[in-house]
Amino acid sequence: LLKIFLTFGAPSILQSDNGQEFSYVIIAELKTCWPELKLVTGRPRHPQSQGAVERLNGVVQDKLAIWMRENGCKRWSMGLKFVQWQINVSIHETTGQSPFKVTFGEEPRIGLESYVLPKSLVDAAKTEEEIEEFLTSHEANDEDSLNRDGKN
Repeated sequence: LLKIFLTFGAPSILQSDNGQEFSYVIIAELKTCWPELKLVTGRPRHPQSQGAVERLNGVVQDKLAIWMRENGCKRWSMGLKFVQWQINVSIHETTGQSPFKVTFGEEPRIGLESYVLPKSLVDAAKTEEEIEEFLTSHEANDEDSLNRDGKN
C-alpha cells in the first residue's frame, strides 16, 4: 500500500472487511503517515456488507478466468496485471470515464498511433532518431504556425 500511496497519493477512505489479511499494524503505520486517512470497515467475513468490493472481486475473477482460458494459462498470477489494465481502461458506467482517465486526466497512449504520427513515418522509421527528428520538426512547424496565427 505504501508504494501505491507514494506513487498515486493516499485515498481519503480505505475500505476493509476487518479480516486478518488486513493487519492492524499496517493500518496503524499508514494512519501515522496519513492522519486524514479514514478506515471504513464492514463486518468480517460477511460478503453482503462488502457489496462494492465483492462485486469488483467477482468481476476480476470472471475476467481472470476468461484470460486464463483464452491464453491457455493455468497460473492466475500471470494474467492479473492484464486484467487490471483491462478494468482500468474500461469506461465506468457511473463516471462515464475510465479509472485511468480519472486518475491521470487522459486516456492511455498505446503505441505510436496515439501520437498521431503519419502511417508512412511509422512504417518507414528504422531508428529512434528518425522519429525524434520528425517530432522535433513537427513541433517547430506547430510553433511557427501558432506565431503566425497570433500575429494576424
